[in-house]
This record gives sequence, C-alpha cells and structure tokens, in this order.
Amino acid sequence: MAKLYASCAAMVAVQIGYGGSNILMKIASEKDLNPFVFVVYRHFIAFLLLAPFAYFIDRNKPASLTIPTAIKIFLLAILGSTIHLNLFYVGIGYTSPTVASAFSNVIPSLTFVMAVLFRLEKVNIRSAGGGAKVLGTILCIGGSLIFTLWKGPYVTKAIFKEPLIDIYKNHDSGNSSGKDWIKGSAFILISDIAWSIWLILQAFVTRKYPAQLTMTVLICFFATAQSGFLALIFARDPQKWKLQWDARLLTIVYSGIVISGVGYFLQTWCISRNGPVFTSMFSPLMLIFVAIFSAFVFSERLHVGSLVGAFFIVLGLYLVLWGKKADHVVAAEPQEKDKVFVDTEMQNTSVNHSQVKDSVT
Repeated sequence: MAKLYASCAAMVAVQIGYGGSNILMKIASEKDLNPFVFVVYRHFIAFLLLAPFAYFIDRNKPASLTIPTAIKIFLLAILGSTIHLNLFYVGIGYTSPTVASAFSNVIPSLTFVMAVLFRLEKVNIRSAGGGAKVLGTILCIGGSLIFTLWKGPYVTKAIFKEPLIDIYKNHDSGNSSGKDWIKGSAFILISDIAWSIWLILQAFVTRKYPAQLTMTVLICFFATAQSGFLALIFARDPQKWKLQWDARLLTIVYSGIVISGVGYFLQTWCISRNGPVFTSMFSPLMLIFVAIFSAFVFSERLHVGSLVGAFFIVLGLYLVLWGKKADHVVAAEPQEKDKVFVDTEMQNTSVNHSQVKDSVT
C-alpha cells in the first residue's frame, strides 16, 4: 500500500504543478506568448535539464534502446506533446478556457475504456473493487463537468478587493462565431484523444524500456524537433521567438522544468506502477487547484457549482483509489494461499524424508 500512497502523492503534486502552469499561461497570453513557440521552448528546457540526470541514473539499468522502442517513444512525443499541446492551445484560441476544461474532462473515461479494451485494466462490476472504480469514474467525470459548466450563485467573497494581477481589463467580451466554436471544440477533442492514447501507449513502452527518466528525455527531445517544425510554419516572425525577463520567460521556464520535465517523469513512473487509468483519474483535480489559485491571484469568487463539482471529484477519486486498493488485496490473497500450500508441502516432504532416513538407519 505504500507504493499506492506514494503514487497518489506524486499525481497530486503533478496536478498542482499543472494548475500553476495554467495560471502562468493566462498571464503570459496577455503578453502575446505564441503557443507554438511556447511548446518548443518548454520541451527544450526540459531536455537540457533532465539529460545529465538521465545519463547518470539510468546508465546501469538493463534497458536497450532498440529501433522499435525508439519509434514508440517518437510516437509518444507526437501524441502527448506535439498533437496534444499544439491542438489544445489552438482550440482555446477558437473557443475559451472553459470549453477546453469541459472537453478535457473526458480524458478519464476515454482512458478507462481504452485500458479495458487493451486489457490493461481488469474490471469486475460484480466485485466491490470493480464497482467502485466504475462508479468513481462516473462521479469524477460528472463532478468535473458540474464544476466547469454550472456556476450558480456566489458562495464566497473575493479574497482581495482588487486582483493581484488583472488579466481581464483588456479582454474583448464578444463571443466567438458558431463555426469557430465547432472548429475549436474539434481541435480540443482530438487533443484529449491523443493524450488518452499517450497514457495507454506509455503502459506498453515502460514494460519494454524501464529507464523512465531516459524515456522522458527522449520524449522532450523528439517533441522539441516536432514542435519546432510546426513553429517554423505557423510562427515564422522572429519577434515571436525573442524572450525578455517577463511573465513569458517565467512561464516557459516553469513549464519546462515542472511540467515537461518533472511532470512527464512522474506520470510515466506512476503509469509503470499503477496503470494509465490511475494516472488519468487525477486530471480533474487540476480544476480545483486552478480555482484556488485564481481566487488568490485574480480575486475570482467561487460558485455553488464549483463546490458541488469539487465534492463529486474528490468522492469519485476516493472510490477509484479504494477500488484499486481492494483489487490489490484480492490479488494478494491467492499468492498468500499458494505460499502456505508450498510451505506445507515442503514440511511434509521434509517429514517424510526424515522418516525414510530413520527407517533405513
């Protein structure tokens, strides 16, 4: 159970990191940070940071980088970084962060279905653990949708009379056209599907290539090259690549170290220990952390829908984790019985051997 608790702590830390990245991205977008350039820079920083650690930590691990494995890692970079991130930010440009958050909540359900189809997750609805995982997934997704789509009346006052950072004063309140909304929603949905496939593919690759830190470095390297190719097409203006000591540089460095570096590694580590469904179930927690950060930084107020949605998210996550724990206990029981059987058999063999020896003597 210590392994499960360590994985839980790691994934909560990852979602806190993602929440901080979203807040910084809100600020940096007001400074005209180009999303294509942002994706390139953050993965390049993560590559430079993790490469020395990967060399010294993973050099003695029995992991050989074969051509098929390298191709799979290349695909991981395409799915989890190049497609997922670039389409996600393009989709936000056509819609809004609220719409993006609503669509992102389908990631746990998509991952759950894919994991069952690929036999990475065993679900027996008749058992307590299996039923808890199914019900918890439904509650977690439903809670995140309530959190995003239902506001209701305010239940809290603003922490500060004036926001520490005002990102809305220059915003255009006009709505996007219906065609743009459909286009942006399609981009975000494809982005989320790519991320779910990334989680599933990670589970297969980590079985063949256990050097997880080196894998993270290779993903960042491939993602830098792939996203760089896209940026040279869609962000050819040299001014978009220039960096200054401002919120844009802070966002790039933070996201490169915390998200593309540490975050990718921790998620890969958790997938290798608990599977892709476990990792995806923590995604809705980011909504709660973003709401908390926004209350302090942007002086945003919480709605009834936020509290109700947060309750169902936490309840659903608890049920899934309880179901995981129950499955571990059930899986361990046959092993204990086999061990007892083997020990008893060895004792009987030893007694019979002693009897034969005494009779010969």
